[in-house]
Amino acid sequence: MSYLPLILLVILVLIVAAVIVTLSSFIGRKKTTASKLASYECGVPLKDSARKNFSVKFYLIAILFILFDVEIIYLYPWAVVYGDLQLYGAAAMGVFFLLLVIGFLYEWKRGALEWD
Repeated sequence: MSYLPLILLVILVLIVAAVIVTLSSFIGRKKTTASKLASYECGVPLKDSARKNFSVKFYLIAILFILFDVEIIYLYPWAVVYGDLQLYGAAAMGVFFLLLVIGFLYEWKRGALEWD
């Protein structure tokens, strides 16, 4: 029974969301214009086709960003329990961080982070 307030809150949120969506579909205008149907990116009209090929370098940088970003996420739980881990936790995270920095320096030296 301790979850009853949470369940009631979820039900209330779902009801309010359904009412808002239903009301907006009835009250809102349904007038479409060419400017509403035009595609744009961040408020700027497109200059070229969306089917344009991207450089492989773009994808490599995106993958490296995701890779290092996911690895950095592991620093947060370690920082939360740092006091309980003592020397072993500091040594394990030191090795992890050292490998992360070596990987980053390797990618930097190879020129993978250069945007031409």
